Amino acid sequence: MKKLLIIILLFGIQISFISCSKDNDTTTTDSLAEKTMLNVSYGNNSLQKYDLYLPANRSSNKTKVIMLVHGGGWTGGDKADMDFFISYIKQRHPDYAIVNINYVLADINTPAFPNQFLDVDAIINKLTSEKNELQILPEFALVGASAGAHISLMYDYVYDTDDQVKIVGNIVGPTDFTDPFYSNNPNFPVLMAALVDEGAYPPGTNYAEVLSPALRVSNISSPTLLFYGNADPLVPLTNGTTLNAALNNSQIDHSFTVYDGGHGDWAQSDIENMQEQISTFIDTYLKVMN
Repeated sequence: MKKLLIIILLFGIQISFISCSKDNDTTTTDSLAEKTMLNVSYGNNSLQKYDLYLPANRSSNKTKVIMLVHGGGWTGGDKADMDFFISYIKQRHPDYAIVNINYVLADINTPAFPNQFLDVDAIINKLTSEKNELQILPEFALVGASAGAHISLMYDYVYDTDDQVKIVGNIVGPTDFTDPFYSNNPNFPVLMAALVDEGAYPPGTNYAEVLSPALRVSNISSPTLLFYGNADPLVPLTNGTTLNAALNNSQIDHSFTVYDGGHGDWAQSDIENMQEQISTFIDTYLKVMN
């Protein structure tokens, strides 16, 4: 996770103290006041929690939501890894709600797929059902790093049947498990088998294909930002080029940016460029109407 923290730290975000309420009740006596709700439960698993940051003067007609999805190889990481991003969003996009999520990490008893996609679905459904209490408009930008980017892409391209996601920010996300980088690795079949709940898919499913966002793009996929390093030892640049080609073929608005460096360890000027591209897409495709 150190490389993920480098990504966020290089955004130039200053750590600031946030006065937080630990009350998870979604009701409030002053719905227009800024409010922070930590560790809100959305399921029975102790990891099924999110932090919600609600801006002042919000309303169910305009206050859209930016969701942060941490990385960690589907087996590790925590929403705290994305905390550094929150101050930047508050400064650059003060009229938006922010939800920083945990999902159930994969272990020997709990496969990642499709459970982690369904965790995102459960969060979106919960926020949607509480839109009037929270005074939010449940339209979303998903911004994910590494495994979190893979989860975000898969959710939008496959599971977002109501088109509530309007943008996906993909920071060094795996997109094509049929890539020789993965398929030629003798350990890859064991890893894939450990991550997949085989009972959730039809017999004979090609998991490498079904779980590859680049192979699931369609004409209803959301505008997507792609950020990759040209010397990434964990996610090959070819994963970015394959997704870029698929988005071109489906005529989905997107940007594809390649920086010098590896898994997010890029120059500060490159990180600032990534920051601005994400903000521009939010302003364009998730615009708050005043």
